[in-house]
Amino acid sequence: MSKMVASGQLSPGMILSIDKNLFRVESCVKVTAPKGPPFMKAKLRNLANEKVVERNFKMNQEVEEVSLDERKLEYLYLEGKNYCFLDIGSLDQVSVAPDVVGDKANYLKEGVELEAIFYGDRVFSVELPQFLELMVAKCDGAGAGANTTKVVVLETGASVEVPPFIEAGDVIKVDTRTNEYIQRV
Repeated sequence: MSKMVASGQLSPGMILSIDKNLFRVESCVKVTAPKGPPFMKAKLRNLANEKVVERNFKMNQEVEEVSLDERKLEYLYLEGKNYCFLDIGSLDQVSVAPDVVGDKANYLKEGVELEAIFYGDRVFSVELPQFLELMVAKCDGAGAGANTTKVVVLETGASVEVPPFIEAGDVIKVDTRTNEYIQRV
């Protein structure tokens, strides 16, 4: 799960545990100063909040490298404030906090499968499929011209701009990363 590595072995993409936070190494370079010993300067992305920080490590300072597991989960239901998923591999139920799911909750409906990144038993992040086919639940009138769009509400609660010919009950393909209409299905 984790191992100690020397700071001279850092490379982009590694996941480090520092002060109980997880960081991905974005870049690192060995710095040789005219005065003083050489050191490693690294840019680290905090996986909890996506903020990038710079950190210096003494040469051969030990840092903890951790490995993350990727698993497929299927959304079941909302339980209190947490989202309940089924781990497809182990068939265990997994509870995921709302801050981990974030805006992706706009596309959750029963049966949607997603990729989850685990550190031990804790879900660290979730990634929806890029495209989902969802039904239009609510449609507020038509656009005012041939080249206009209108906003519809999908069965999951997400709002998406669509062409004026889309009606309530239609199933459409949506890009979950850009929140854009792709096509009617």
